[in-house]
Amino acid sequence: METIKNRYEFIALFDVESGNPNGDPDAGNMPRVDPETAHGIVTDVCIKRKIRNFVELSKEGEPGYNILIKSDRSLNSKFTEAYEAEGLKTKQKGKNVDDVKKARDYMCKNYFDVRAFGAVMNTGDDPCGIVRGPIQINFARSVDPVYTQDITITRQARTTDERMGSGETEMGRKSIIPYGLYKAEGYVSAMLAQKVTGFSEEDLELLWTAVINMFEHDHSAARGKMCMRKLLIFKHESPLGNAPSHILFDKIAINKKDGIECPRSYDDYEIVIDKDMPEGVTLIEKL
Repeated sequence: METIKNRYEFIALFDVESGNPNGDPDAGNMPRVDPETAHGIVTDVCIKRKIRNFVELSKEGEPGYNILIKSDRSLNSKFTEAYEAEGLKTKQKGKNVDDVKKARDYMCKNYFDVRAFGAVMNTGDDPCGIVRGPIQINFARSVDPVYTQDITITRQARTTDERMGSGETEMGRKSIIPYGLYKAEGYVSAMLAQKVTGFSEEDLELLWTAVINMFEHDHSAARGKMCMRKLLIFKHESPLGNAPSHILFDKIAINKKDGIECPRSYDDYEIVIDKDMPEGVTLIEKL
């Protein structure tokens, strides 16, 4: 497979309706919010988890598309597997640098998320090194402040006989955001793909497909209605890039329509795209 030769940046716009896009375990699993501005936050870890899940669903069983970061087996056992597959000695201290590189290359070849996002694989007796991935994603932030609402619910099923004696039902709660439009920004480095992981043109197309569809197989009552609204890609002619990323990101403006103070749907916004790109940069609207 041919390694990518172009640098890219991208903007993904998605929204949530009556749901919790990314709960904070340090705050009772309430939606993550910037305490100073009240803008909603969805972490890069959350976004990459959904991309991994889609890749695993769509490419299950295909060589080269395993997922490293998941809860099936320990990471160290997967690192040892790389040594065994390459015919290298395992469980020995003072690893040969060449052996570690061979194991690292095996992990890049066989695991999509290592090839895309990179990984720290220095744990255990059979380390596979550190990989800096070509795909990086910022925290997504809501365009406007979001308002967290606690919904009281009742449940009839009890976990213990003792709790059954307290009455017919007991109370609980769900924390939701009535509506929020979020923007995530990402980067694709051709140089890191070429020098380290071998991230290919086929991998890139799979990445775009995964971003577009990452909420379609992730629906749940807790997350409400989540939709990917737009995927805007800036393609550079050069692997090093033809313009700074912040200039390209500023080409996309998201404005509330006249008369709208508290947006409650995607239609309450107007997406303004300045299509006058710097020389050597092409705008691709995937969605």
